[in-house]
Amino acid sequence: MAGVPVEMSPEDFDALVDTALDQIPEALARLVSNVVVLVEDEPPEGEPDDLLGLYDGVALTERDGGLMPQLPDRIFLFRGPLLDMCEDAEDLAEEIRITVVHEVAHHFGIDDDRLHELGYA
Repeated sequence: MAGVPVEMSPEDFDALVDTALDQIPEALARLVSNVVVLVEDEPPEGEPDDLLGLYDGVALTERDGGLMPQLPDRIFLFRGPLLDMCEDAEDLAEEIRITVVHEVAHHFGIDDDRLHELGYA
């Protein structure tokens, strides 16, 4: 962990999130369905204080294919813990990228054990 958290405006942080989303390969991005990405300052109460991201939804592998419209799945990125753990803007950009990939992978039904094997845990 870094001794001093990175300081960055919410707008610059959001730009790093946009960049990370833009780096998802096009073939994979086309398969992402009904998902919204949100940035929150801190994880919700009851979650670990150092939680970087959270997928809230039903993985594509678990959907029943029914015709009922569904609310979008949500991917949350937590600004505070990400800023706290990174040493500089470059480190932050990389950690945001890893967190985005991690949470998008949950959308595809990939669990934490497999993500750890792939280096995205």
